[in-house]
Amino acid sequence: MAKNIGFVSTRFAGQDGVSLESAKWAEVLWEDHHVSFWYSGQSDRNPDISHVIPEAYFGFPENQWINQQIWKGEPRDRFVTERIRALADYLKSTLYRYVEKFSIDLLIPQNCLAIPMHVPLGIALTEFLSETRMPAIAHHHDFYWERTRFSVNCIPEYLDMSFPPKLGNMRDVVINEEAQEQLALRKGSASLVIPNVFDFENPPEPVDEYASDVRYELGLSEDDFFILQPTRVVPRKGIEQAIKLVSMLKDPRCKLVISHEAGDEGYEYLGMLEQLAKEEGVDMRIVADRVGEVRQRDSDGRKVYTLWDLYHHADFVTYPSTYEGFGNALLEAIYFRKPVLINRYSIFVRDIEPKGFRLLTIDGFVTPTIARQVRQILTDSELSKEIVNHNYEVARQFYSYSTIRSNLRAFIADLTGY
Repeated sequence: MAKNIGFVSTRFAGQDGVSLESAKWAEVLWEDHHVSFWYSGQSDRNPDISHVIPEAYFGFPENQWINQQIWKGEPRDRFVTERIRALADYLKSTLYRYVEKFSIDLLIPQNCLAIPMHVPLGIALTEFLSETRMPAIAHHHDFYWERTRFSVNCIPEYLDMSFPPKLGNMRDVVINEEAQEQLALRKGSASLVIPNVFDFENPPEPVDEYASDVRYELGLSEDDFFILQPTRVVPRKGIEQAIKLVSMLKDPRCKLVISHEAGDEGYEYLGMLEQLAKEEGVDMRIVADRVGEVRQRDSDGRKVYTLWDLYHHADFVTYPSTYEGFGNALLEAIYFRKPVLINRYSIFVRDIEPKGFRLLTIDGFVTPTIARQVRQILTDSELSKEIVNHNYEVARQFYSYSTIRSNLRAFIADLTGY
């Protein structure tokens, strides 16, 4: 029997992992005629099926003020507690209205019961689920104990209560085995691992007319090697290793293209990367002003492309992250049949590497051997084709939508009786 499914998070907008994976879950649920509705503080979903509460956004000023008070070791002032409670009570009332408005049968909290970027929302959702006993599937992408910035705080009882809660009417889903073990150890909660996925059952469409001029628009010639770093400029992405790789290739045709901008945590890092690229003689281009969530024209009339448009034209993808909860960019590169250099971050080593992909891997730094292998792949089209086709088939086996489909059906049947 078809259900009305309620997705809940601080934001459903853009290219972050939570927004992308929740859309994939909704797509799979639609196959069984389940209709998805969206509760969040920011949303790019259809307004007709969305319930947008600005106070639920992690960047809402009241929540930002609360965060400034709680992520430190000092005792918590009574006024801070009152502000947390007031916002939590208000958000709980909006959850009641949302569920009533769309006749929601089952909730899917997306990461808002895992990482405490919005503590009042986590409290509100916990209390709502406890009061209503509504069935829920909590999809956890990042836990607070995985982030150093949350290690010192004055809200231990709220973290114990809501991040995540332990409720009989809620099932927990995590995206890697390490998270599964830690959740069991810290909370005594069983969980199911459902990794991030991609629609490998349906290969990407070929390049269309709009994206046919990406290389020209980014200043690359046809004989250049387009080496794509498909990430934001933040320290944990390890972009200095991508620069080092291009330097060691010793080929002026190799151009390092970074798709996204630097966030608040990355401006000094960006300066370091620019200086390193200059010293190493690497042609590094940050094209964030030409890449958006949708195709459009900018104020100068220039085309704005999507990241997927760039993947089509890339010759090689670098992904030297030092830490990832899973690694969406890796699946994207494999989906678009691109060879990949990847750093062996812990989740990759444990969850992904054993699957049998043929990837160029580093342990923290690029070596001359790796540079030679990259050069061989760039210049040997048959070898490159063999590698990317193999990777696509492995990914289709382990990371297709079918991974979600069977598990969600079992959860819904268990929680609702259908």
